[in-house]
Amino acid sequence: MELIEVLKAVLFGIIEGVTEWLPVSSTGHMILLNEMIHLNVEEDFYRMFEVVIQLGAILAVVVLFWSQIWPFGKKNNKEPLAKSGAGAWIKADIFKLWFHILVSCVPAAIIGILFDEVFEKYFYNYQTVAVMLILFGIAFILVENYHRGKSAKINSLTEIGYDTAVLIGLFQVIAAVFPGTSRSGATIVGALLIGVARTVAAEYTFFLAIPVMFGASLLKIVKFGFDFSVDEIVILLTGMVIAFVVSLFVIRFLLGYIKKHDFKVFGYYRIVLGAVVLACGIAGLVNA
Repeated sequence: MELIEVLKAVLFGIIEGVTEWLPVSSTGHMILLNEMIHLNVEEDFYRMFEVVIQLGAILAVVVLFWSQIWPFGKKNNKEPLAKSGAGAWIKADIFKLWFHILVSCVPAAIIGILFDEVFEKYFYNYQTVAVMLILFGIAFILVENYHRGKSAKINSLTEIGYDTAVLIGLFQVIAAVFPGTSRSGATIVGALLIGVARTVAAEYTFFLAIPVMFGASLLKIVKFGFDFSVDEIVILLTGMVIAFVVSLFVIRFLLGYIKKHDFKVFGYYRIVLGAVVLACGIAGLVNA
């Protein structure tokens, strides 16, 4: 195996770790990166790789937010199921959070399972990526301008109800269909529109990614099969490990950033990037 392929996997891991959490579209960036720095692998493996590499990024969420997502234990149990016995070890508030998250996952899961290959065939191209980058970039700017000076209606994860969970899940469907939208971007825009505070919207998006990405990765691995070559295993694990390490820093950065700033900078970035992608496509620098 050539060292250059491992270095490419490192670069893919870095891009995944950064763009999975910033609302700028990880899938869009991965598609564009593969156009410029093509991994020397079979097409079927790459289709699986670009999804499964996200597991590394998701593990960073699990590590950073373990105390907020693990529903068992007496320590810091704010809402035990019972005062004594086995119920004292169950964190009812975290179970409620997971029920809400699962409800948010249902729409995208159904769409993804039924139409995944169709979406890949018709929408995984530079035109779709560019248009969705621009549209959701504009959406971020408009939503932030609309909410300027207004107080959020939902200021904690415990205030998110099933109605809010369903609405956020419907926004996630947009990202499931159109690459370039950004899963985090779509859910954050949706959450902001219905009055969720920025930090809460970001955290909920992080947690929502756990079942979504585990499910998507499992689906891709099953479709690909388990007959990996040694080179393929090295490339996949390298990308996942790098994505995990980078994600640890990016998640902390984003949560600190949005406590003092809004999301408009990401909107401007998306618009500029979308325009560049269109220009490159027209010039023939990326494939149609």
